[in-house]
Amino acid sequence: MPEDSQPQDQEWGMTDDEIAAMPTVYRSDLFEGQVALVSGAGSGLGRGIAHLFARLGASLVVCGRRSEPIEEMIADVQARYGTKALAVPMTIRDPEAVQALIDRTYEEFGQLDVLVNNGGGQFPKRALDLTVNGWNAVIDTNLNGTWYMMQTAAKRWVADGKTGNIINIVADFWRGMPQIAHTAAARAGVTYLTRSVAVEWAEHKIRVNCVAPGMCETEGFQHYPEGTFGEDRMVTANAMRQFGDVHDIAEACVYLAAPSAKFITGECLTVDGGQQLWGDWWPHDVPDYFKK
Repeated sequence: MPEDSQPQDQEWGMTDDEIAAMPTVYRSDLFEGQVALVSGAGSGLGRGIAHLFARLGASLVVCGRRSEPIEEMIADVQARYGTKALAVPMTIRDPEAVQALIDRTYEEFGQLDVLVNNGGGQFPKRALDLTVNGWNAVIDTNLNGTWYMMQTAAKRWVADGKTGNIINIVADFWRGMPQIAHTAAARAGVTYLTRSVAVEWAEHKIRVNCVAPGMCETEGFQHYPEGTFGEDRMVTANAMRQFGDVHDIAEACVYLAAPSAKFITGECLTVDGGQQLWGDWWPHDVPDYFKK
C-alpha cells in the first residue's frame, strides 16, 4: 500500500466480466499463433491488457510479485477464451529472475512475440519527504526492472534472428508529476530509453514504443488518500473531466502491437483525456499555495 494512504470505501476498477464485455474494433484472431508476455498482470492496467491480448487469440505469459492474483487471472482467461497461459510469480527487479522468466516462456511456448512492460508502482509523497529507500524502490522497479525485461527479450530475439515488439507502460509526465516525482523520473527514463533503443534495434526489426496513461480508473485508486479521486478533484484533472479505464490502455497496446503500427517505433502514445494539455491533479493533497 502507498505511504500515507488510507483505504477508501468506494470500489474502483472493473471486474473481469466488465473487461470482457468491452467492445473492441479488433478481430478475434488478431494475435493467433503469437505469444504475449505482460508484467504486473494480476490487477489494474496489466490485467486489462492481458485480457484483451488473450481475447484476440494470443497465448499468454503473465508475471507478478504475488502468485495468487496472476494464477486467478489466467484461470479466468483460460476458461473465458480457451487461452494457453502461464503465470510466473517473480520480481522484475531481479535480472536473474527476468532471465528465468524469458527462458521459461521459450520452454513452454517456443517463442515470444510481444512484451508489455506494465510492472511497476509508486506512492504519493512530497519530494522533500521522499526517503532514500522509497526513491530507490520506485526507480529500481519502474526503470531498472523495465530495462532488464527489455534487454533480456531483445537479446533472445537477436540471437534467434527473430523480430520483436516491446510496449512500455509509462506515465503522463509531460508537464511534471508533483508529489510523485520518483515516478516521473523513472517513467521519463523509460520513455527516452525507448526512443534510444528503438533506433539501435531497428536493424533487428524490433519495434519499441510506450503508452502513457492518464487518470485511468483501476482498483489501485483504493490505496490513495481519501478524496484523491473525488468529483471536486476530477473536474480539474483533465480536459475531458472524466476517468479513462483499463480497456482504453489495452486497446492502445493492441494498436501498437498489431500491424496497424508496423511503421511506428520509438513513439509514446498518450491516453489521458487531454491531461497533458490542460488539468491539474495532486495525488497527495492540494498545497495551500495553489489554492489561492
